[in-house]
Amino acid sequence: MLNPGSGDKEKRGKDFIRVIIEADNVSGRYGGRVETRFPPEPNGYLHIGHAKSICLNFGIAREYGGECHLRFDDTNPEKEELEYVRSIEEDVKWLGFDWGKHLYYASDYYDSFYAYALELIKKGKAYVCDLSADDIRAYRGTPTQPGKNSPFRDRSVDENLMLFERMKNGEFPDGARVLRAKIDMAHPNITMRDPALYRIKRVTHHRTGDKWCIYPMYDFAHPISDAIEKITHSICTLEFEDHRPLYDWLLDNITIDCHPRQVEFARLNLTYTVMSKRKLLELVREGLVAGWDDPRMPTISGLRRRGVTPEAIRAFAERIGVDKTNSTVDVALLEYFIREDLNRRAPRVMGVLRPLKVIIDNYPEGKTEEFDAENNPEDPSAGMRKVIFSREIYIEQDDFREAPPKGYFRLSPGREVRLKHTYYITCQSIVKDEKTGEIAELHCTYDPDSRGGGTPDGRKVQGTLHWVSVAHAVEADVRLYDRLFVAENPDEAAEGGDFRSNINPRSLETLSGCKMEQSIKSAKPGDTFQFLRHGYFCLDRDSADGKPVFNRTATLRDSWAKIEKKK
Repeated sequence: MLNPGSGDKEKRGKDFIRVIIEADNVSGRYGGRVETRFPPEPNGYLHIGHAKSICLNFGIAREYGGECHLRFDDTNPEKEELEYVRSIEEDVKWLGFDWGKHLYYASDYYDSFYAYALELIKKGKAYVCDLSADDIRAYRGTPTQPGKNSPFRDRSVDENLMLFERMKNGEFPDGARVLRAKIDMAHPNITMRDPALYRIKRVTHHRTGDKWCIYPMYDFAHPISDAIEKITHSICTLEFEDHRPLYDWLLDNITIDCHPRQVEFARLNLTYTVMSKRKLLELVREGLVAGWDDPRMPTISGLRRRGVTPEAIRAFAERIGVDKTNSTVDVALLEYFIREDLNRRAPRVMGVLRPLKVIIDNYPEGKTEEFDAENNPEDPSAGMRKVIFSREIYIEQDDFREAPPKGYFRLSPGREVRLKHTYYITCQSIVKDEKTGEIAELHCTYDPDSRGGGTPDGRKVQGTLHWVSVAHAVEADVRLYDRLFVAENPDEAAEGGDFRSNINPRSLETLSGCKMEQSIKSAKPGDTFQFLRHGYFCLDRDSADGKPVFNRTATLRDSWAKIEKKK
């Protein structure tokens, strides 16, 4: 688990990737150029782990006066969709980064890939193999035992050229043959044991249509794409560390004038979260969430819809830093940065989520007053707003107890409390529903001399309640989101090895008939607010019966802030 200070940039100094880049710049390895790339596969929506990589790749390019390319690794058309391409572009821009003229697709290079494959065949560095996928795995060996050569490994160059062309022309069924690199079946790194470079797959591509029925493997397309684009530093996550020798071998054995340097860093793992796109896709397809942008999802679009800002995500990415070893970050740290950011920018609003009606008997009927309220005490420039007070108001049901426990300082029979920004009130009587016995409304009196929170006799009260005028309330629905999983590591499933068994059945609670002050009338989808004493909320793009719908971004409770104070 990441400790609170492990991402402190000032304490840690430059991370190892920046040290490598600066050493390359000093040596003149790439003539002082810094060119990076972010190469997502368009087979799903990006998540918070991708956000870390985006911030790293685009941030490094910006820091060293270089460029970062956005390149779609669209070499597996079976799983790719144009919808994912558009969502990825939107997410990168929303995070605050711009690829400028450097938007590419691996499919842009299909002709080049094919030509480089022919070059490897002609050099005796690649061959067409007829083994089935299962046999290839069996021939590969184990980490402690060498593999054995394919019976098709020693085909002549001419035969391999002829067979590879026939593969391209669609003369063989899917899976019948693959093109493999000829390296070393006894290599200690299994990745180097004659890996596949091309496979037959009759799938319509979202950009090239049916032009191709053979598609390059990622390990073949990735280094060549980097070299074609003259990338200097190919920054990958640690699972590609074992693939680096193949990355270098391919570029050393084709005729190309750029050899990027692959550098690996630890991917982001979060508690109470799954980061596998396959598992996220299962959640979407099985209806366990309401789409890729469900605010419970760790996707960038889900976080955006929940009300998280790009500034909070960038600050979080900078804080966790870059490491060489995998670790798991407490999701509370992400929530801490979300709260810290919204605390500075979110306007304060009074909203009553579970309303209880209060009638102030000695307040004149038909009278209203306006009171000044701070929009954000953390930002004096945010100014003030007017809140309307009247004889009938709503308070929270939890702010009244008929028989209060010890230490309860909110409203109860005979007790005086302060209404935020306005007056002191005292509960005089209770009206209950004759059928259910539940409290229907309260009758109170107010002290007209307590306007603004003070009294001539100087008395103080311990409880302060938020409220909304009945006549001026805006009705809204509120979605209370919680973590999607109850287990710290959802992959360590409780039942049958299925991460779904750890889904939190209370990850969403929807409240209808909530009452908001009038200032939210001018809000636009995506606007965030702090509902006093409840947390941070974002106006959703959806509406129910014309009513605004708010998604809870974060509660006010912050366990990580307590950790920070102890440091």
